[in-house]
Order: sequence, then structure tokens, then C-alpha cells
Amino acid sequence: MTEHPTSHEGRQPLAARPQERARPRQQEAPPGAAAGATIPGPSPVPNAAKGPVPNVVPNPAPGAEAAPPVADTQTLSRREGDRLRFVGAATRRIARGIDLDEIVLGLCRASVPTFSDAILVYLRDPLPVGDERPVNPFVLRLRRTDRLRLADEEGESGPEGERLRLPVTDPQAGLLPAADLCEIRAGGALAEVLRGVRPVFGDSAAARVALPELLGAGRTVPTGHRAILAPLRGRRRVIGAAVFLRGTDRPPFEANDLLVAAQLATHTALGIDKAVLYGREAYIADELQRTMLPDSLPQPTGVRLASRYLPAAETARVGGDWYDAIPLPGSRVALVVGDVMGHSMTSAAIMGQLRTTAQTLAGLDLPPQEVLHHLDEQAQRLGSDRMATCLYAVYDPVAHRITIANAGHPPPVLLHLGGRAEVLRVPPGAPIGVGGVDFEAVELDAPAGATLLLYTDGLVESRMRDVWTGIEILRERLATTAQLTGPDHSPPLEALCDDVLDMLGPGDRDDDIALLAARFDGIAPSDVAYWFLEPEDAAPGRARRLARRALSRWGLDDLADEVELLVSEVVTNAVRYAERPVTLRLLRTDILRCEVGDDSPQLPRQRRARETDEGGRGLFLVNRLARRWGATRLSTGKVVWFEMATP
Repeated sequence: MTEHPTSHEGRQPLAARPQERARPRQQEAPPGAAAGATIPGPSPVPNAAKGPVPNVVPNPAPGAEAAPPVADTQTLSRREGDRLRFVGAATRRIARGIDLDEIVLGLCRASVPTFSDAILVYLRDPLPVGDERPVNPFVLRLRRTDRLRLADEEGESGPEGERLRLPVTDPQAGLLPAADLCEIRAGGALAEVLRGVRPVFGDSAAARVALPELLGAGRTVPTGHRAILAPLRGRRRVIGAAVFLRGTDRPPFEANDLLVAAQLATHTALGIDKAVLYGREAYIADELQRTMLPDSLPQPTGVRLASRYLPAAETARVGGDWYDAIPLPGSRVALVVGDVMGHSMTSAAIMGQLRTTAQTLAGLDLPPQEVLHHLDEQAQRLGSDRMATCLYAVYDPVAHRITIANAGHPPPVLLHLGGRAEVLRVPPGAPIGVGGVDFEAVELDAPAGATLLLYTDGLVESRMRDVWTGIEILRERLATTAQLTGPDHSPPLEALCDDVLDMLGPGDRDDDIALLAARFDGIAPSDVAYWFLEPEDAAPGRARRLARRALSRWGLDDLADEVELLVSEVVTNAVRYAERPVTLRLLRTDILRCEVGDDSPQLPRQRRARETDEGGRGLFLVNRLARRWGATRLSTGKVVWFEMATP
């Protein structure tokens, strides 16, 4: 029985193993050849004569094909693997970019110094978007440059890549900067290279003429296989060009490097197309959102307003949140804030339609609950899945009261003058679009000096906290801010809005935010004069006398003649059509406002009277003498008003 050795010493030596003796020994990879560390090109091996000689296959028999050395095959295989790994890493880096600058920067950072010593990226100016036909002439602008910084350049000021100096083979030629702008000549060498789409070496016949045309006259370019000109073709057309350059201290480009340049150029061009389309969509979305929100808030009598709007993020600027302030007859003002579900162009479009509907309904002077009811019907007409929340409030500065109706929206917060902040008890209601539900309105006190804060749920709700926790944090924040200004002074309105937004943490921006703050100043009873006039011929004369007495009491005798004339004209027009008593009200704030109401729904309009007409000149006088005037239809008739500047 033969004994099998178990120790190392008892094993057969390698030389005695015939099956392994004919297998050539694999050469070990040199240290530092990590995957993706460099893009392979033929790298010189220093002191090659002193290194070990790799095993080679003996000369083949006569008539047999000569096989390549095994070491060379392994080196080529490793080099191709490194190329593939580089292309994969570089394209992933380019694809991570969203905007144009990020994509171009990704190309530069992936190429230098791994693939080239320097790179120039030219893009069409302007860049065509989608199916747009590009404008003539065909102009390329140097978008970005990057290069390998040398040790003696570390002390240079300015960011890396700000100025590119081309590596040249002739040390006496100097390092010349590239041109910033290039106009492509139809039929020229550069136009032919760009039309061909494929990258070419710098020493090819076409590139020898095209590169100086691109870089500018008198610019020296590297000779030999040390430059690659790669057109950047998007989905439909050429949108630019990239120039990869290598200096004399590293191997020149190989034929396979053209494939690498083609891959980099293709992914970059497709990414630029994507970024341009995304930029156009973001611009359209931003403009749509901006036009849907009010450019400026009105300045109604007895109330001061401030607002803020924040999108959810730079990548999602479109939302359905909105706010509005609508002046109403009788110096009242409607305060509206709403939130359409979703973040899309559709949400913004629905928000615009609901906001327009709310403005129209407010002009009819409907109660808040009726406004929400009609908004609910409008949302159902827009679609079965069109849902929104809304809070509609009407503030009366004369009565110092506010009427609020809610449709599934977070409740408002009222900050009193002494610093106490309370969450108003408002019936929550169902969201707009549910259908078949009734809305309820409540009337509350609105004391002078108090501040009403209307907001959307993006301010108080996030992944980190529920809505009621956020509302409590908001209430405490308002109370703390008010205490800093003292019990007798309200905090500045604009600063209060900024302070409220500061409560948001880094992870709290899950939704867009609309914020509307209203400071109730009110109108003191001593600044209001109110009368009922019977619809009779003596009414205009009585209105003139009452107006003159009120102006004398307020020390506005200088306005008496003009106001008396205008009051007489407006009251005369109201008495002509009214069947019930006519109302006359004067309000003194920073301006003088006169309001005449009657039960006739027909609105007056200004017309040019003929010389033979006995009437028709009253509104012409009002238009010439008053600072502003207007007429608003009510559910019970109409109100005609005018304003006069006080001395």
C-alpha cells in the first residue's frame, strides 16, 4: 500500500508535475495598477532591461501561426478592462449632473488628468432647445476649460480651470490660451468634422485645419496623436465640441482612445440636451408659478399685509399653494390662502383657475361659505381628482370683525397686541372637490393691533412632525417674537414673516409654503360717518349738508367744495334708480373715502354727453376730481365710491 505524504516536505516538487510544467507563469501586475486609476495608454517602463524577462512560448513549428506573447495579451486585456472601468465611472459621473454646468464639470473632472492633461469644451451659443431650429450663424463658445496643474503653478491665483494653457510639443512655442468664441464657416474643415460626428486625432488631415479654426488663429496645438477633436451631438444635432489634449510627458492617444472619447462625447451631449430641456421646463414652471401668484398686495384701508412664498425645492419649483388679498366694498378685504394637492404643472394650472374663480366670487360680495361652495363646484367641474384646501376670511375694519370659512385647511393663528397667540377655533370643513358638503362660517373679533397669520401645511407639517405639533411650534414662535417688541407694540410685519420662516429646519421643506399676514389697524368710530337717505328729490341737498358737517368736524374744510359736488352727483344718480333708502358713508384715514349704496344692481358707466344733453356729466366730474373711483355690485344692489387725497 503506497503511503501518501501529508507534509509539505513529502509532496512532489513542481518540476515533477508535467501538467503544470507546460503552463507559462502569469506575470504579476505592477503595484498601483488599481482599477480605474488611469486610462491606459502605452506607458513606458523605466529600466526595462533590469526587470525580469517574462516567460514566452517557444518559436512555433514551421508553417504554424505565430501566437502573441502571453504577457502582451494579458497587458492588453488589463488595459482594455481599465478602459471599460474608466468609461463606466466617467459616464456615471457625467450622468449625475442635472444642470448644464454640472454636466460639463463632470466631463472635465472625469477626463483630467485620467484621460488627458487638458480639455476644452465648446458649446453652441445659444443652445437649441428640443425641436427648435437653431439660429444662424453657427457659433461655438468656450464653455469650460480644465487642465492638469503643475507643481510650479500651485501658487497661481484664481480657481483651477479658469484659464487653460494648451500643452505643446515645442518648448520654445510658449503656452497660448484658446479663443473664447468661434463662428463655424459653412463648408469649412471644422464644419465637416462636426458633421462627421466621429472623434478624430489632431494630426489627421481634417483636424489639422479644423483645430486652428476652433482654437483661434495662431494657436499652437500638439502634434502627433496628442489631441482628439470630438463633436458633441445631441439627440437631433451637433451642439458643441470637446478637445482632449496630452502633453509630451505621457504616451500619445491610441486608436482605442477614440472610442473612449466618443463615449464621453455622446453621454455629455445627451446630458446637455437633458439639462437644456429641464432648464426650459423649470423656467416655464417658475414663470407659471410667478404669474399665478399676485405681483403685489393691495393696501386696503385699515389693514396692512405681508406675504411669502417658498417652493419645496429648487428641483420642484411648481406647486399648488396660493394666497390672495381682494378689496371688497365697504372698505373690507378678503384674505385667501389655498393649497392644491400635488407638485406639477397641472397643480399650478388648477391653482390658477381656483384663484381666478375666488376673485370673481369675491367681486360678487358673497359670504365666505358661499364662496367655498362655488369653489367646490368649480373643482368638481375640473375633474374628479382635483382636490384642494382653502381658507377664506373677510375683514371689516369698521366693525373690527372677521368672518372665516374653512375647507380642510390648517386653522389660522391670531397674534394679539399683548403677545398672546391663539389658534382660532374654525370648523375644519371638507376639502374643495369632495362635493356634497356644506361649509360653515364663524364671525370673530379682530381687535386693532392684532395680526392674523394664514399659511399652508408646508409650514407646519413635514416628515419630522405632524401638523398639530407644527401648529403649536408656530404659535409659540409667534408669542416669543411678540414678547421681544413689548406689550404695547406689534412686531414689524415683514420681520415677523421672516422670523416665522426661520422656524423651518433642514428637513422641514417637504412642501411649498404660502404665508399671508394681516395686521388689523381698523378704523376708529370717530373716523366714520354713516347716514340713511330716503330716495327722494331732497336727498342730494341733505347729503351735501351732512358731508360738509363731517368734513368740518375732521378739519378737512379745504375739501368741502369738491366733496360736496361729487357727493351730490353720486347721490342724485342713486336716488334716480333706488326704491329703498340710500346709504352714505364717509371714512377718514390717510385718505377720504365716500361710499354711496343703493338697491339697484345696474352699474353706472361714464359716457361723453352731447352739448344738448341735460345730464350725463356726473361721472365725468367724479372721474376728473377724484383720485380714484369705482362701482361694485353687491347681492343687495351696488356701491359707488370715490377717494380724495387729504391735505
